[in-house]
Amino acid sequence: MENKRKMKKTVRYIPAKTNLSDPINTGTKKLRVAAYCRVSTKEEEQLNSYEVQRKYYTEKINNEPEWELVGIFADKGITGTSVKKRDKFLQMIRMCKRNKIDLILTKSISRFARNTVDCLHYVRLLKELNVDVFFEEQGLHSIQNGSEFYITIYGSIAQSESENISANVRWGKEQSARKGNVSFHYKNFLGYRKGEDGQPEIDPDQAEIVKEIYHRFLMGDSLNKIAKYLTEKNIPTPAGKEIWQTSTIKSILKNERYKGDALLNKTYVVDCLSKKTKINCGERPQYYVEDNHPAIIDRATFGRVQEELARRSGKQKVKRVGTKTENGKYSSKYALTELLICGECGTPYRRCTWNIRGKQKIVWRCINRLDFGKKYCKNSPSMEESSLQNAIMNAIVKMAKQNADVLEVLKINIGMGIGTSNCGERNRLNLQIEIEKIESEFNSILCQITDDIQDRETNEMKLEKLIAQKRKLEKQLEECQEHEEKQERTNSRLEEISNTLSRLQYQPIEFNDQIVRQILEKVVVESKQRIRIVFVGGYEVIQEV
Repeated sequence: MENKRKMKKTVRYIPAKTNLSDPINTGTKKLRVAAYCRVSTKEEEQLNSYEVQRKYYTEKINNEPEWELVGIFADKGITGTSVKKRDKFLQMIRMCKRNKIDLILTKSISRFARNTVDCLHYVRLLKELNVDVFFEEQGLHSIQNGSEFYITIYGSIAQSESENISANVRWGKEQSARKGNVSFHYKNFLGYRKGEDGQPEIDPDQAEIVKEIYHRFLMGDSLNKIAKYLTEKNIPTPAGKEIWQTSTIKSILKNERYKGDALLNKTYVVDCLSKKTKINCGERPQYYVEDNHPAIIDRATFGRVQEELARRSGKQKVKRVGTKTENGKYSSKYALTELLICGECGTPYRRCTWNIRGKQKIVWRCINRLDFGKKYCKNSPSMEESSLQNAIMNAIVKMAKQNADVLEVLKINIGMGIGTSNCGERNRLNLQIEIEKIESEFNSILCQITDDIQDRETNEMKLEKLIAQKRKLEKQLEECQEHEEKQERTNSRLEEISNTLSRLQYQPIEFNDQIVRQILEKVVVESKQRIRIVFVGGYEVIQEV
């Protein structure tokens, strides 16, 4: 048997190639160094920190013979909780990806990022790119082993600090709102400017635009029509743009500040990291400040506009053939589109054009009859537009000639609609006094609470009783205020109707959509020869066609 030859193993050492871009071992190549600094607006104002840090890092890098300055990346007055708005930071990251930077100097982890997730994400990304981040305050290199543990801890502390600052800011705003302090953003707010005393004052020229918007809306113009009108008149928007949007018009019509009040905390920031703003639907407390500044629109007019907005958005829903939804849509083109109702099925009428032997004829027809034939509405007549309009204007003129009597009936009908109330000015004042007494007694009991269990239970029962009494009185006070506002709107509407009817007494006029909208609630088609006209307030007239 042949003897096996013993083999001696040989191990040869092959050293790793030196990575010239490694900041720890660079050989003869200079280290490409950048610096990142971020300062808040407040800090910049106090210490001019922005320029100080730029100068500091420029000198520090240039004084190192083995370092080469790539750039100083600085974001001024930008949040540290998110990198989305830090343009210079993102530019620096892009240069790292292109292998232009070996080392980044920064003051501290809180300057690099106050969001733990972002901080770790970018530190890991840069580590994969073999880019070191040196945090001077902590004396920490991100590329060293075990550094991530310390970065996580310091990053969490920085994030916690941001959350505390955010909570303090929110608390400050809450206290300011509680005191009724109202801030105005004049730059994007139409109608007001900052007065010499620092308080808002009416800008006469802009106020006329606001009044025009409210007037046109109450006269029946749609939001789109008002927007087109303002655009054609070359009137700039609150933001200084040329083209008006319907959303801007609606915002102006719904903004309580035009009647001199202010609702605080309409929106809120969800958290200091995402910075997302949400509409406050009761998640946070709100404060309503009355008579905070001069009003451009009187309360009665503002209330009528809110009613009209609600009426248009809650229009009767009619399914039409070929449509996907049943949502009603307001039309400002023809008043009768809003007012003319079928007496048989209660469906609105639609304006149609008939072509008879080459001649056009305008008629109004029940939508149910048009879309479904006699399935739902068997006897509704088609009404010729000219005859219909003449009948309506004849009824209005008759009403105008008995103006005083009509208004008296309207007052009675509207008064019945409003209902009775004991809310006089004196009663409202008494309610406010009672509420103040309860609050005083409530605070007095709070100061007397001791550690004695029996004593504490007795006081707690008293407090619960006072809270219930206060809620009841506050509800009564709210009802009084609502009743007064409704009465004020009613008086304003009656005055408007009276003025309209007075103008019609002595001058024959043609059919006018605006006048019809002002004083009519609806027109019901009873038959081909007869319509029932219902005036605002419920007063009805039967008119032959």
